[in-house]
Amino acid sequence: MLKDRQFWIVASGLALAFIVFWLAGHPGFRDERVVMFLAITIMAGTLIYFIRLAHRGGDFYLRSIPGLKAVEEAVGRSTEMGKPVLYVPGIMDMDQVETVAGVIILGHVAKMTARYETSLNVPVSRSIVMKAGREIVRESYTMEGRPDIFQDDMVHYLTDDQFAYAAGVNGIMVREKPAACLYMGKFYAESLILAETGNSIGAIQIAGTASQAQIPFFVTACDYTLIGEEFFAASAYLSQKPELLGGLKGQDMLKAFVTAAILLALSLRVFNDLGWIGWNVIDFLTVQ
Repeated sequence: MLKDRQFWIVASGLALAFIVFWLAGHPGFRDERVVMFLAITIMAGTLIYFIRLAHRGGDFYLRSIPGLKAVEEAVGRSTEMGKPVLYVPGIMDMDQVETVAGVIILGHVAKMTARYETSLNVPVSRSIVMKAGREIVRESYTMEGRPDIFQDDMVHYLTDDQFAYAAGVNGIMVREKPAACLYMGKFYAESLILAETGNSIGAIQIAGTASQAQIPFFVTACDYTLIGEEFFAASAYLSQKPELLGGLKGQDMLKAFVTAAILLALSLRVFNDLGWIGWNVIDFLTVQ
């Protein structure tokens, strides 16, 4: 933890400067904002530290996510069976973070299909998603050295209507019988319709979404489901880029810190209510 001397020298210098500023009367700084300032500083420092650690080749543990390990297995299964991979990036536009995450994962899946020369079918319900999807698939095929097998109609538009789109995707499933169906994005009531159809044709199914109401349907009908933050962490796991892995580890450490802070604050609050201590932690943590 202390091997990055440059980081700790800079951090110590900034901490010393803040202490001097505070003791000098901290002009222009509101006292009640100190908790927020320290929280933001600690969060930023933690993320920067772990990103730097990842760039320096630091080794740290990240728990395995079975659904992500199964992605390459699903593409490999499609290759062996000579059947396409169906990728559904949700039904919302690019202004939804889940759609953005789904399109990013599409890029990694496209690299695998290019590597194994497997057919890829990506039906979309928004024109902007179609454009973004085509560009990221084209880039993936180019990076794998196979721009010759990329085709624009790999990513194609169906319709903006929710259930018409579901019906169109179901038709593709029944006709082409893909060996793998991946659902990564923002979904609503069409989630179970898609997953049930995929299950009926015997496809291996992997879903990822942060839509709480749809997670139970995917868990029931799919082989693997990325739940909530697992879905957003997928790009880091699949790409293995240091800045993404470092950021992911930094976020995990922040969650542990926040959990510990909540438990400590709760304990101090209970002690105050019982009259064991005369200091109310809520007054300290409340931002005016």
